[in-house]
Amino acid sequence: MKNQTVAHSVDKQYFDLVVAGGNYVGLSLAVAIKQALPEIGVCVVEPRHQKELVKDSRSSAVAAAARNLLNVLGVWADIEPHAQPINDMVITDSKLSDVVRPTFLTFDGKLDDGQPFAHMVPNGVMVASLYQKALQSNVTLITGDLVSNFDLTASGVQIELKSGLQIRTKLLAAADGVRSSLRELAGISVVQVPYDQIGIVTTVAHERPHEGRAIEHFLPSGPFAILPLKGNQSSLVWSEKTYEAERLLKMDDFTFQIELERRFGRRLGDLEILARPRGFPLGLSLARSFVKNRFALLGDAAHGIHPIAGQGLNLGFKDVAALAETVVNAARLGQDFGTLDVLENYQQWRRFDTVQMGITSDVLNRVFSNNSEPMRFIRDFGLGLVDRIPALKTYFINEAAGGGDHAPRLLQGELI
Repeated sequence: MKNQTVAHSVDKQYFDLVVAGGNYVGLSLAVAIKQALPEIGVCVVEPRHQKELVKDSRSSAVAAAARNLLNVLGVWADIEPHAQPINDMVITDSKLSDVVRPTFLTFDGKLDDGQPFAHMVPNGVMVASLYQKALQSNVTLITGDLVSNFDLTASGVQIELKSGLQIRTKLLAAADGVRSSLRELAGISVVQVPYDQIGIVTTVAHERPHEGRAIEHFLPSGPFAILPLKGNQSSLVWSEKTYEAERLLKMDDFTFQIELERRFGRRLGDLEILARPRGFPLGLSLARSFVKNRFALLGDAAHGIHPIAGQGLNLGFKDVAALAETVVNAARLGQDFGTLDVLENYQQWRRFDTVQMGITSDVLNRVFSNNSEPMRFIRDFGLGLVDRIPALKTYFINEAAGGGDHAPRLLQGELI
């Protein structure tokens, strides 16, 4: 097993569950199931080493429901000191050349219970906490290796790792990202809609405090989101047409900062770029099926959406909560949780919500990422109308928080 790190020695070749992908989705699934069923064997296989995983300089919006899940898993207490509550949100719509950016819609970030609807969390902190919790929960972690092939049978899954190690399992859960190789090996096709956009991500420091305010500027090329982090820092998620994004990413630091300040503005004073800007192609990706016999997709392997609504990570945590509850309920009833009839319960739970969010993000991106004056007038009128109806604003905030009476128990802050 050259170049492989095994956090817990692989002293057996059979596990009840193998998770391919050790980022926040894969790790949280392993911890959730092991927490509820400590007697079963769970293994996570991740091609990156732990040091690479925790170096992720990006940050993500963790909605209230996902925060509940992380709290039940016992990691939120470690994450919270690094998490910035989103206290309010402002939405503007303007051209890059406009001197004034009028505010069309504002949201109070508090829910009915007084808690923020979301926190901004550094990805590296979140993954590090989940990694340690997985170790404490006796999850077998194999890093620096990956699933290179597998054979789905009626009785189980025979898995071959790139290192040559072979293991068997009752269920293989694929959380290996939007370009999932396991999804392809399983023969599951994908509906893909490219947007000819690249999302530019970076982190900046600024002179003045942001007061926990998130700002989304809708510009003709796409949304420019300013998301508050701890201290006088903000995470930026910036959508541009592909040709323009490629030009921006090739710029020297000085020129890039000038372009950045044109979009960010001077409200928070001088800016300093803290993380090298990175670009990610944007598009809509929906797997035609989330399950096969003894195989399940979750996270970006099942769905990839535009970041315009900030729900990509939260959809992944919803998958975790639904699949974990499906597996645990079946196991407690003495059922084989790897069979298709059991896994269909997970698919039915998640399919509609995922398609709905994919369509919503697709429509929002098309409506707001254009330079049409008639369209701009219509959308600004719509934003202004929502701003004047408190009940509608409350509905949107509650939807963004991601909970609900029919949500899986982990998302409601309850043990499975």
